[in-house]
Amino acid sequence: MIKHKDHFHGSDLEKIEAVYGVKKEEIISFSANVNPLGVSPLLRKTLSDKIDAITSYPDREYVSLRRCIGEYCGADPENIIVGNGSTELISLFIQIERPKKAIVIGPTYSEYEREISLGGGAALYYPLKEQDDFRLNVTDFIAHLNESIDLLVICNPNNPTSSCIKRKDMRRILDACKEYDVFVMVDETYVEFAEQMQEIDAVPLANYYNNIIILRGTSKFFASPGLRLGYAITGNRDLIKAVNTRKNPWTINSLAVIAGETMFGDTDYIRKTKDLISSERRRIYDFFSGSDQFKVYEPNGNFMLAKILKENLTSQDLFDRAIKQKMMIRDCSTFPFLDNRYIRFCFMNKEDNDRLIACLTEQ
Repeated sequence: MIKHKDHFHGSDLEKIEAVYGVKKEEIISFSANVNPLGVSPLLRKTLSDKIDAITSYPDREYVSLRRCIGEYCGADPENIIVGNGSTELISLFIQIERPKKAIVIGPTYSEYEREISLGGGAALYYPLKEQDDFRLNVTDFIAHLNESIDLLVICNPNNPTSSCIKRKDMRRILDACKEYDVFVMVDETYVEFAEQMQEIDAVPLANYYNNIIILRGTSKFFASPGLRLGYAITGNRDLIKAVNTRKNPWTINSLAVIAGETMFGDTDYIRKTKDLISSERRRIYDFFSGSDQFKVYEPNGNFMLAKILKENLTSQDLFDRAIKQKMMIRDCSTFPFLDNRYIRFCFMNKEDNDRLIACLTEQ
């Protein structure tokens, strides 16, 4: 087994190539959580036909793009901020709020803690418990809130656990946070993959609560991480003004504007994506639920967390096994509260999923 200290992100294919000697073009990434359908045919043709758009500046107010996003997610365009990926918006929001003490529901994406730390704040974790299948105990969580907390960060559905918080429970959390003057940042990067999205989607809550901001992007669902198109929804107009004042102009380029206006209305692609992920998620979860080699946790996103039950087998062992077969999974040992018994993989097309299943379950 190759010894290395790196834990690779889904975009680290160049590092993989260097360490393992496998050409990056040949690797199927089950680690990146990106839509396996790839770029939609409609988007590909539209961008090709409108390449001359790069000769002009985009509208710095992004009125048409925000209108398209509003129609897509059911939000008032005036409540929408666009940015260079949701990462830029996370950074801007934290720079503005400057939380001294934040609570993060984890294990989860590390960028939240990093941005809070860069802003001079401290991030504390509220742990999702394995015995609860990493589902949030809302009553217990609310009991841990107090006046010393400035910010709550929730990824929903959560990465890497693929667990979710329903809207009715999000209301309970927002009410409690309102009492303690806690602002809530909800990252909904994976919500469009969810089977019952209408029960999870927090966007409608922005009409009633001014202590919430919802972040989304196009990287995962629309298979366009290189496009760097993200957006946020909040009913807090003071926050919107502060973000727009601080944000650099034209952070969304002309082609990304056209892409957004195209993809949010691409109903055929959206339907095909939801159908594929729904059927493969159900099939793969059912398969692993019957396995004595893994314990799996019911997924709501387009990926699943699995605990290795076989003795003397670690997450790095499975990572190495998969990469030698030109497939990349996520070794979850670097996530808070997880160890080298956990892996995460996303759902791809049926043939590739079957290859991964065979790889992970080989004796």
